[in-house]
Amino acid sequence: MSRVALFVTGGVAAYKACEVLRGLQRAGHEVRVAMTDDAQRFVGTTTFEALTHSPVLSSLYGLDGDPIPHISLSEWASLALVCPATGNVMAKMAAGIADDAVSTTLLACDCPTLVAPAMNVRMWLHPATQANVTTLAGRGVSFVMPDSGLLACGDAGQGKLADVGRIVEEACALLSGSPRPRDLAGRTLLVNAGPTHEAIDPVRFIANASTGKMGYAIAAEAIARGAVVRLVSGPVSLDAPTGAELVRVVSAADMLDACLAAFDGADAAVCTAAVADYTPRHASRHKLKKSVERLDAIELVETTDILATLSARKGDRVVVGFAAETDDVIPYARAKLARKGCDLIVANDVSRPDSTFGADTSRVAFVSAGGVEELGTLPLPQVAREVVDRVAMLLGGSS
Repeated sequence: MSRVALFVTGGVAAYKACEVLRGLQRAGHEVRVAMTDDAQRFVGTTTFEALTHSPVLSSLYGLDGDPIPHISLSEWASLALVCPATGNVMAKMAAGIADDAVSTTLLACDCPTLVAPAMNVRMWLHPATQANVTTLAGRGVSFVMPDSGLLACGDAGQGKLADVGRIVEEACALLSGSPRPRDLAGRTLLVNAGPTHEAIDPVRFIANASTGKMGYAIAAEAIARGAVVRLVSGPVSLDAPTGAELVRVVSAADMLDACLAAFDGADAAVCTAAVADYTPRHASRHKLKKSVERLDAIELVETTDILATLSARKGDRVVVGFAAETDDVIPYARAKLARKGCDLIVANDVSRPDSTFGADTSRVAFVSAGGVEELGTLPLPQVAREVVDRVAMLLGGSS
């Protein structure tokens, strides 16, 4: 059993540290907690003591008779996890300041350290904060970078604590000794994601059930491994992964144009988007009224096949496609591989509840000219890692 020292600092996101703690425990790790005085204004020590069955380190003095509790905790820990990390605590870490229980213990830690920042967007983007992040990363500190979204203060932008599951996953990877490799450093990837909406009139459209979760998870994984990611996204309700070059589109035609532009100069494309196969030949410019303009039939035309188009232009680049099927999954995926001309098809059975659109897990098979490799049901971040592993291998082979 690995041991995690969880350092909780002051901020509204402090309550999410409880969820992180439980996630680490479910993964089989023992957790002990240290808190700043400001953190205790958001969540009390009693909560963490009840969850860990251990006292919380909140003072340098008098912890159950231990005269040097900060040294004891630093020696005990296999991993130091700062969550949420304020701009203040990161500044202290960068400068080596030790003036409370948390900063003093962190200065004494010689184990791997993972930091999950959370703060106002202007504080996060301030040059001093960014310089501190750079300094700490240069010393080997790992980060789970904040997401973009609506912040507690009412502002919108980067600074939102990363997803709890992602923080737990990164911590577990560091504890296992297998953190993400930087095998895509210097590479540029196009990832498309989500559905497309094909307009019937200004308020009606043809669409499908894709949520974009898989594509966004792949984009986040590729970014974590050093890639520049150009994310072309259909209409979804997801925040883009931090660092992604996001282009939002609506229709299949829009997505084709954006993908062609993004593929220029890219090393690989991962096409997860559920692009409409058909679009109305003529979209009305006004809302159709059923009382006077009955919609008995919609004349459809085929859209341009984005996966096949990119595959025809790839040269020595890598193109990966997805096949969402409800029956005969592997035969259809093999046929799609041959028909589209891509390097790999990731096939999944969307009739399964553990692998359908919107699920947080998926069960995929990798279909290539070399054969078929089937995986069990896995969380989406792990599926994303498996997909990006194979993209990295294909790029290594092509280069």
